[in-house]
Amino acid sequence: MAHPLQILEKIDPDLLKLVQNTSSLALGEGALPRKFKFLIAMALDASHGAVDGVKSLAEQAMKAGATREEVTETIRVVQYVCGAGGVYTAARAFKELF
Repeated sequence: MAHPLQILEKIDPDLLKLVQNTSSLALGEGALPRKFKFLIAMALDASHGAVDGVKSLAEQAMKAGATREEVTETIRVVQYVCGAGGVYTAARAFKELF
């Protein structure tokens, strides 16, 4: 599967570069370990109904050292703050991932 922003290479490479730079700034090592940053981003995507984002960010979190339990527990926080919609989004993403 191609990266969802790949089309920007062709139609707006400057926008793609901006997105990549912002991603590096937001998700790079810092005071928070990368796995936590991916888990936060995953929670936000779950709360916004972004199934593909949840799946991708969960995978990246685990590559950065998050456990399956940390990934799934993050969704508990989503449910507490945002309600059941985020849980349904995560369940659809996790169906393919786990």
